Amino acid sequence: MPNKTISVRIDGELITAQEGQTILEVARANSREIPSLCYLKGLSAVGACRVCVVELAGTDRLLPACTTPMQEGMSIVTDSAKLRLYRRMAVELLLVERNHICSSCVSNGHCELQSLAQDLEITHVRYAYNNPRLPIDMTHPRFVLDHNRCILCTRCVRVCAEIEGANVWEIGGRGIYSRIVSDLNDDWGKAHNCTSCGKCIQACPTGALAEKGFAVHEMVKETEKISRLASQRAVHVDGGH
Repeated sequence: MPNKTISVRIDGELITAQEGQTILEVARANSREIPSLCYLKGLSAVGACRVCVVELAGTDRLLPACTTPMQEGMSIVTDSAKLRLYRRMAVELLLVERNHICSSCVSNGHCELQSLAQDLEITHVRYAYNNPRLPIDMTHPRFVLDHNRCILCTRCVRVCAEIEGANVWEIGGRGIYSRIVSDLNDDWGKAHNCTSCGKCIQACPTGALAEKGFAVHEMVKETEKISRLASQRAVHVDGGH
């Protein structure tokens, strides 16, 4: 049975949507670009980065667009001075928690965090840097993991579990010492479940996960491949039923 059609407003415009669609899905389907970092089409949404927050009429609480389902009569604001302030704050906090020196990063010029910071006109941060010194895992024969550039978006965790089905990655630790870990917190090169497919590399929005052999500026991620694989997988699964 098809989902119920509902009427909502986005930035004052009356729009029809399907019940169950998220605010982010409806907004992007109607040419409203809401920024995000942890969201990747085709993967489950977790609302980790809080960059996609929007305003809902009738409440002062900001809502993550990627995990909030649309309901009949909702009136959403996707861009305002208040939202830009909170989005900037979220990105600044990401920048101070890890070492994001763009000039020495393989993803410089091709980084979603960098692009978003530029869009928000972030030229400096207002908070003290508290990033711990984290290791770089180069034990995998093809890939490298630099914990210093990770924003804990969990895209790698989700793509490995939901698309590849290998379940190599998870989040370990607490607070600023949280980091992605492979298998039972072993070196990536010793992860028996890793298929070396490279999906986690392409899903990563920063230079935290990269392919060996690429110099500064050279690592370009192709996230649309992940979304395409997810779409094809969904069609195959639905067809199987």
